[in-house]
Amino acid sequence: MFQQILNPAGNLFVSWLLALIPVVVLLILLAVFKLSAWISVLIGAIVTLVLAVAVWHMPVDTGIRAYVYGSLTGIWAVDWITFWGVMMFNSLTLTGTFDDFRRWLTSLGTADVRVQTILFAWAFGALLEGLVGFGYPWAFVAPILIALGIPDLDAIRVAAIANNAPVSYGALGVPIVALAAVTGLPLMALSASVAHIVAVLALLPPWILIYLVSGRTGLRDGWPLAVVGSLAYIAGQYPVAVYLGPYLPDITGAIVCFAALLVLLRFWRPKRVLGYGGKPVDAALAAAGNEPHGLSGGRVFRAWLPFIVLIVVVVLWTGPWSPLPRIVWFKLSVAAGSSIHQGSTVAATFAFAPFIGGSAILASWFIISLLLGMKPAQYAEAFRRTWHQMWGAMLVGIFIFGLAYVFNFSGMAASLAEGFSKLGVAFIIVAPILGWIGVALSGSNTSTNAMFGFFQVTVGRLLGFPTLLLPSLNSVGAEVGKPVAPQTASVGVSTSRFVRNEGEVIRHNMGWTFIMLIYLVVIGVGFYFFAPGLMTLPGGQ
Repeated sequence: MFQQILNPAGNLFVSWLLALIPVVVLLILLAVFKLSAWISVLIGAIVTLVLAVAVWHMPVDTGIRAYVYGSLTGIWAVDWITFWGVMMFNSLTLTGTFDDFRRWLTSLGTADVRVQTILFAWAFGALLEGLVGFGYPWAFVAPILIALGIPDLDAIRVAAIANNAPVSYGALGVPIVALAAVTGLPLMALSASVAHIVAVLALLPPWILIYLVSGRTGLRDGWPLAVVGSLAYIAGQYPVAVYLGPYLPDITGAIVCFAALLVLLRFWRPKRVLGYGGKPVDAALAAAGNEPHGLSGGRVFRAWLPFIVLIVVVVLWTGPWSPLPRIVWFKLSVAAGSSIHQGSTVAATFAFAPFIGGSAILASWFIISLLLGMKPAQYAEAFRRTWHQMWGAMLVGIFIFGLAYVFNFSGMAASLAEGFSKLGVAFIIVAPILGWIGVALSGSNTSTNAMFGFFQVTVGRLLGFPTLLLPSLNSVGAEVGKPVAPQTASVGVSTSRFVRNEGEVIRHNMGWTFIMLIYLVVIGVGFYFFAPGLMTLPGGQ
């Protein structure tokens, strides 16, 4: 069995620098040369393989097996979910169901810009993130906000900041699934630990959103919207993430948020109807803001039906009472002796479990497509659109997991962790920042978790941190960095006049992501000192 080498250069600092090369290569390819993500990750994977063999003396045959097992994991654990999630979204769009849902939701908003922002950017954006992710919440929400009178650049910023909290559970939970795959930690435990952090993080964005669209003036009498918007999302997201897993928290959080906001608006509304910038809205325009949606009760039910089916199928299929996700037909694995924990091993494993979450999404999509009465031509168009949208992202999933598996298996992650562990307790500040940097490079929370997840766990174990804390901060740090991720911004601006001008959007978003990042660091420190038990695996690790 291959034995990892902790300090192949003979100098820990030099070994640490060498282990950083794959990260630096990705940074240069994405940020400087602006190559496509899949090409950048492929080149990064080749560089990682060469370094692993030449410097860490990883055997070529076992290293290639580790890469293949990682790539298979990327296909089955990640791409299998995202493909069918996007298929569902495209099917709803092609049948007009999604447009009906949007019309129904739009009719419920008042002319007040604060109500519209919390309803559309925060709640509707969370629903879109939970279903499809990949920047689509920006692309769909920003035009709605622009049509409501918010300037283009500010509307995109509002959509981006609102998209912060839902990202870790975006695209039907793929980032958490990826984190579990590369770290070997229990999926349910990671889903719960991330939920603890997100529940605190989600308290802040609605206040920021109201301030961005209406200033201090709007906060004075619009604060109930921020309170209800944040607490209702948490109430729908948190218990599902803790007790049912990572697939549905955003969707249930959004639905509970819709319901709570509609109840609030039935009994309370701001004393003043404000437009963008906190300017009062003319009475006639305010009255016109309550136009009916014109949909029959049957069409409203049909618009809600896909989300009902998705929740029921996924809960029954993947819940702790279901044996389906635990069925494994075969397992492929290669192990190396750990360079940090003598006598223990680091394994690169692919387990083919046919009835995992992605299969539940496929079953949900199939039932929904039948209930919506999709025609053969619509099936074909849905497949065509999904493939066109997703082939690059799916290649990223394959290459980044292969890269991550080799990075971990060869001992490079251990060498990097050993170097960072010299920071001691101060690493609690660095952990979310690395997640923020990772998503700024890759544009993907999933890729960031794949790249840094095992490394974060290793640093945590070296420092005696609660096992779940650092990988969870990595994931949430990545969601905070989403508004400045070029790959996400390129999709998010696709429906605005800022196409191929993502740089201006990123600069406009940057300051607020720093505020959210500082808030996250404070949250991480709080959990470390005051609630470490919530970040500990069952059994005390």
